[in-house]
Amino acid sequence: MNFTVSILGSGAALPTQIRMPSSQYINCNNRHFLIDCAEGTQVQLRKYKIHFQKISRIFISHLHGDHYFGLVGLLSSLNLLGREKEIHIHGPVELEEILMKQLHFGGSKLSYNLRFHYLCFKEKEKIFEDDVLEVYSFPLKHKIPTCGFLIQEKAKLLKLDPIQLKKKSIRVEQYKDLQNGKDIELENGDICRYQEVTKPSRAPMSYAYCSDTKKDLRIVDFIKGSTVLYHEATFLKKEKSRAKTTMHSTTSDAAEIALLSDVKSLYVGHLSSRYTSDKEHLKELKELFQNSYVTYDGLVIDLFKE
Repeated sequence: MNFTVSILGSGAALPTQIRMPSSQYINCNNRHFLIDCAEGTQVQLRKYKIHFQKISRIFISHLHGDHYFGLVGLLSSLNLLGREKEIHIHGPVELEEILMKQLHFGGSKLSYNLRFHYLCFKEKEKIFEDDVLEVYSFPLKHKIPTCGFLIQEKAKLLKLDPIQLKKKSIRVEQYKDLQNGKDIELENGDICRYQEVTKPSRAPMSYAYCSDTKKDLRIVDFIKGSTVLYHEATFLKKEKSRAKTTMHSTTSDAAEIALLSDVKSLYVGHLSSRYTSDKEHLKELKELFQNSYVTYDGLVIDLFKE
């Protein structure tokens, strides 16, 4: 089992020598996702030795260039590499037209299919589900329609106690009901409560991604209790007037959301290129939320170690 987040870009709109714009690679129990795809994303994927042919779904939070300008290039490279497996793209409805025109005017015909899924910017919505995890989008407050994403494991089956199973002569075909929290009837007619023969499994992990947004207290309900929160912190708190004008967040905004949301850890990114050091960011974060970190390009967050 694994759940890791690789930070490909931790900076804001202007790339710098140390920070590229927004993009993250998610590996959750061998489900391979990309969140946002800024300029240079495919270079970062190669730099950090990530096998991007495995990516099955791409989630684009909004249509500011520093969150999707690298997408057509990545799709074109996958075509050159002979990809055949389709890719699902979750994003604003306009993204499909943009990509199709880029590919058309460039004379490109992909060797694989693109499946588009349009985001809702009004409420929290489940946008993907399989037998292992669920992905939700939720609205943020920015200059244009913008979504955050929540990736969470499904609840694990209860663990069976082999000693108690043998003691009560429980049949193998009854195991699944017990693991799903159901009582069963024994051969002698007695009822076996599932609590008698099972143990709790570990709590499901979850990762919340808050892209560009002003401070928005609605986020708290959307992500409550997440294992890890990534929240943009474009500015230090002394630049709060600038943050308000541009509809971005400060370090203290991000820390307040983390505190109210009862998350285990907070990681911030999307740092303005005006900052050459993140020491002040970390200081401001820890004033409100101790378990805080500033991301950097190449950082790998392992949720099992949080």
